[in-house]
Formats: sequence, C-alpha cells, structure tokens
Amino acid sequence: MEGNAEASAAGAAVGFDEGWYGAALGAFFAMTVLMFVIVNFFISAPYGRHVRRGWGFGVAVREAWIIMESPALFVMALVYHTGQFHSLHVPHILLRLHQMHYIHRTLIFPFRMRADGKAMPVSVVAAGFLFNVFNSYLQARWISHYGTYPTPWLSSPQFLLGALLFFGGFAGNIWADNVLLNLRSDKEDRSYKIPRGFLYEYVSCPNYFCEVVEWLGWAIMTNSLAGFAFFVATLANLGPRAKAHHQWYYKKFSDYPRSRKALTPFIY
Repeated sequence: MEGNAEASAAGAAVGFDEGWYGAALGAFFAMTVLMFVIVNFFISAPYGRHVRRGWGFGVAVREAWIIMESPALFVMALVYHTGQFHSLHVPHILLRLHQMHYIHRTLIFPFRMRADGKAMPVSVVAAGFLFNVFNSYLQARWISHYGTYPTPWLSSPQFLLGALLFFGGFAGNIWADNVLLNLRSDKEDRSYKIPRGFLYEYVSCPNYFCEVVEWLGWAIMTNSLAGFAFFVATLANLGPRAKAHHQWYYKKFSDYPRSRKALTPFIY
C-alpha cells in the first residue's frame, strides 16, 4: 500500500497552492531580509548578555525559551498531519529529525540554562514565537504535502550529505552549549569567562555556527525552497548576533584571542 502511495506521490506534479504557499514563502524571504538589516545595522536583539531596558516587560528566561520554541513542536506536528503524504516513510523521517532538534531546544535546553533571576523582553518572546509559527507552517506543509520523497531518496547522495551536516551540526551545537554551561557551573560565580577548546579556538560562537550548519543540512535533505529559506533566516539572525557577541568579548576581555572569527572559522 505504501509503495503504491509513494509511486503516486513521485509521479504527481506537486506545486504551490493557488498563490498562497508561494506568497507565504516570498513573505518569509522578505521578512528575513528585513530582520537581517535591522539586527545587523541598527540593533542587536535585546536578550542574553545584550539585554537592556525599553523592550516591554520581562518574561522569565526559562519560560520565555519554552514559549518561543514551542510552535516548532506543536504547529509543525499539526500542519504536518494535514498533508497528503504525511503517512509516507521519508516525510515521517524528516519530521522526526526536525522534532529531535526542537525537543532539545524546547524541553531540555531551557532547564539546563543558568536562568534564575533573568528575564527576556516580551517583544523578543513574541517575535520568536511568531517566527516559529510561520516557519513551522512552511516546513511542515512542504515535507508532508508538496515535496516528492520516494523511499530511495533516503539513499541518495543529497540526503546523505544533508543528514551528515544535520547530525554534525546538532551534535556540535549541543557540545558548544555544554562548554558555555560548564564555564558557569559554580552557582556562586556569575562572571563571564573566555570559552576555550576545539571550535572555540577558531570562532567566538561555535554554537551558532553549528546551528547554521544543521539547517543547511536540512535544506539539502528536504531539497526545498522552504528548507533553504530556513537556512537563510538562521544565518541572517545568528550571523549578526555572533558579530555582536564577538565584539562584546573583545570589550570584556583584554586578552581575548585576536585570531578568532565571529561565526565561521577563518572567514567571518
């Protein structure tokens, strides 16, 4: 039965809805450009070490992260299961890979943070929440309804390359976060320190670099404009934030290694 369904899916001329999905994807790209211009040339997002007054009342950081990231779990799952190909093998695997990242980001990472007594502006929480609603719709609708993914796609060079980047980026992101968490494992010591080791010898923000790599892998695995849009949005958001972190390190520590780049080893 599944083989017949996959054959039908492979032979279907699947495209956009009557203007809606294409318009939504175009709006997402436009939003990404606007976001990049704002955070690269005008303001750094006011949370974490860059938090400041004037952005609305604060939400406790742990709860803020859960709220912001949760649409990537529930919106993704709900939209996915309305797709015509949601029961097929490859789309289901893609869904699980996406959910693997966001289960960690929504339900594990916030409880490992040193977040006691810290807050995030409600405006940032709202922006993150809306971004994840929009992006989750685009990703889920593509992989379950528009994308063509017969079972042999799993052994294709493109899927295997994408999966390698995805898993490598996911593992690297967790490793880099662990380094930062361990720097401040002493509850009595809230001071910042210079992170060191492996990728930290080359860039200030390997956690961001690895996340960019992860979603590049997603774009390759899904072979889609939606996946590429997600990768570009990740880069447009984390690139300027890595630059802001990099500059912050230089101001904070007189002995900060001058050979490190902000985001990408040897390049930027």
